[in-house]
Amino acid sequence: MEILQFAGGGDIGGAKTHILSLAKELSADSSMQMVSFRKGVFAEEAKAMGLDVVDLDNGWRVWRDLRQALKIVDRQRPDIIHCHGARANMIGVLVKRLRRIPVMTTVHSDPRMDYLGNPWKQCTFGLINAIALRKMDFYIAVADRMESNLIQRGFDPQKIFTIFNGLDFSDAPEAPVRTEEGPDVVVGIAARLTAVKDIGTLLKAFTQAHQRNPRLKLLIAGTGEDEKELKELARKLGVAQRVEFVGWVDDIADFYSRVDINVLSSLSEGFPYSLLEGAHQHCAAIASRVGGIPSLITHGENGYLFEPGDVDTFGEYIYRLSVDRELRSRLAENLFRRARGEFSLGKMKELQQKAYGVLLRQQALTGRQGAVICGAYGRGNAGDEAILRAILQQMRRLDEEMPLWVMSRNKRETRLLNKVKSFYIFNLFSFMRSLKKARIFINGGGSLIQDVTSSRSLYFYLFTLKAAKWCGCRIIMYGCGIGPIHSARNRRLAARILNSTAEIITLRDSVSHAELVRMGVDRPVTQLAADPTVNLPPAGAEAVREAFRADGIPPEGKKIGFCIRSWPGFAKPEAIARAADYAYEKYGLTPVFLPAEIPKDIAAAERVTAYVKAPCYAGSQRHSVEVLMGMLGSMDVVVAMRLHALIFATMGGAPVVGISYDVKVASFIKDIGSDASISLEGLDGETLCRQIDLAVARGGEGAAAAAEHLRQMEKRNGEAAAALLTAAGAGGHGTSVAGERGGKQDE
Repeated sequence: MEILQFAGGGDIGGAKTHILSLAKELSADSSMQMVSFRKGVFAEEAKAMGLDVVDLDNGWRVWRDLRQALKIVDRQRPDIIHCHGARANMIGVLVKRLRRIPVMTTVHSDPRMDYLGNPWKQCTFGLINAIALRKMDFYIAVADRMESNLIQRGFDPQKIFTIFNGLDFSDAPEAPVRTEEGPDVVVGIAARLTAVKDIGTLLKAFTQAHQRNPRLKLLIAGTGEDEKELKELARKLGVAQRVEFVGWVDDIADFYSRVDINVLSSLSEGFPYSLLEGAHQHCAAIASRVGGIPSLITHGENGYLFEPGDVDTFGEYIYRLSVDRELRSRLAENLFRRARGEFSLGKMKELQQKAYGVLLRQQALTGRQGAVICGAYGRGNAGDEAILRAILQQMRRLDEEMPLWVMSRNKRETRLLNKVKSFYIFNLFSFMRSLKKARIFINGGGSLIQDVTSSRSLYFYLFTLKAAKWCGCRIIMYGCGIGPIHSARNRRLAARILNSTAEIITLRDSVSHAELVRMGVDRPVTQLAADPTVNLPPAGAEAVREAFRADGIPPEGKKIGFCIRSWPGFAKPEAIARAADYAYEKYGLTPVFLPAEIPKDIAAAERVTAYVKAPCYAGSQRHSVEVLMGMLGSMDVVVAMRLHALIFATMGGAPVVGISYDVKVASFIKDIGSDASISLEGLDGETLCRQIDLAVARGGEGAAAAAEHLRQMEKRNGEAAAALLTAAGAGGHGTSVAGERGGKQDE
């Protein structure tokens, strides 16, 4: 592979380390040349490392830069141009336009904050970079939060690849160099002395900690335009004698070998090398919660995090580590092990090579690609979002580079949470345009084909099936529920459209299967599967405990979970309250009410908790699907109206009791081999208490078997999607996946 790297040439700090160390690694396997658009330290260090570097020095003469870059491109004929920095990005997109070569850029920091404190540069270099970034073919983000920033600003999520900075740990000492307790506890920072690094907050926090522990000393390595102001601030704060500005440091390992506590106070970061460099020398770490830092530091486990600008919290953490050597050592060693295991230079190289391959394959694609996914997404309903997450997970398992479009009521949130292309569900222009690009259309789970909520909803989803057919997509209805459809006219219309559009229908429950038979839907291949969400992994135990704490719920102790939804027939909240009190009095289970859809479920829970006499808790936070799964799975018993609350609890091993407001709830309880279901109309406290008795007696017995059965059934969804993709790739739209239009229904 021929790679041409464009670098601005003024890169310093972490960006310089990233570019040069990665280029050195890649040059071992690929033909690579680097163009630096400035002479100086960057270019000299690159040459000293043995890299093939052309350094230009044309000042403001951009067109001369462009002419020289074009000559190099014509001589090298690279497969990819990889840019770093505003000037390189500008030249890169011009070369792309003139020579039709794919161009990518690494986004090392938040572009909106690169020239913070310098309005002139923001309006020139910053504006140029903003325009150039929009013209790139592909993006490398050095942190997941940097990726999120790009997505929030409208960049295509499927053209962004996250590659964390990596460091060579092969020469790292196995133990700290500073083994003896000296007279000073040294706090250190290596950073540019600019506004974005917010060294002023560090000085104020250090002052607070120093007042409580006079042994503290601060070393500040780096240079920058704020140096004079920061020295004056240290003098005004009265700590100038305990703060040393050591200037530019060439031997960063030697610097950190003299540091006990490595700190970073930045307002914005990508993924800073300074934390890895400190970890390399076994330093404990305290850093602001920005950029990709939380991907390295887990608060309280291998370091401390604080919100940017929070002087008091920052100062408290400095003091705490300065007086507790054992804590300092434990956090430092945990950080060292994680950094060495997950953030190595070899890992960074591997991911960068993969990104190059993805870009080249995307550039070579022709014809229809990917899938459009339709469902009730973007409304804040945890069950629907879990369905989407599960479908995306399966599609990426089939082809991780597959283009995916999702219809959503909140396209920005869907893009950010799932890293897919998304458009507003009722944007007809975007819908039709995406269908003409896609190979398959997925009617994505849930009970979309029903008229209980309204006939309008049914007609809309039937229209999407017809539109997909008109546009030439292959069609699968994926892990869906069918019905109820009460109107005879609606049943006839739905049957006619399903028979004429869908090629495969996989169903999440046996009642839906029977409903299709009664409707006369016999042309698609139909198969009983399971809800797509049953194969989603729950969050880990620590994340679940943090979620409980965030909701003000003690993570310890035995709990009974309730997941209640607002529904027209929900007229007896006191019956659920009685059951909550009963579970607490008889079994010591603390009632916990968790919302699956905010704010609707919060209001429903409030109707119940108004009658509850026992100590109880009601959550109000919106948690991720994985975290909510973990929370419900950790309960001793779960009583729920929400179908997906029952699914999440079952998959986590908790016994469940369903309150059936809809046939899908009773069907799920039946399909897991249980009879613990009470109709909403027949709900009474005494019956619910008896069901709780039975659930407690069962415990986790049978839940594991039911969960495994559901997982195996759910695999049929993915198998059907894989078959349809294979058929779509082979071309033609007249033959069904089963071999002929109208497969036999599978029991």
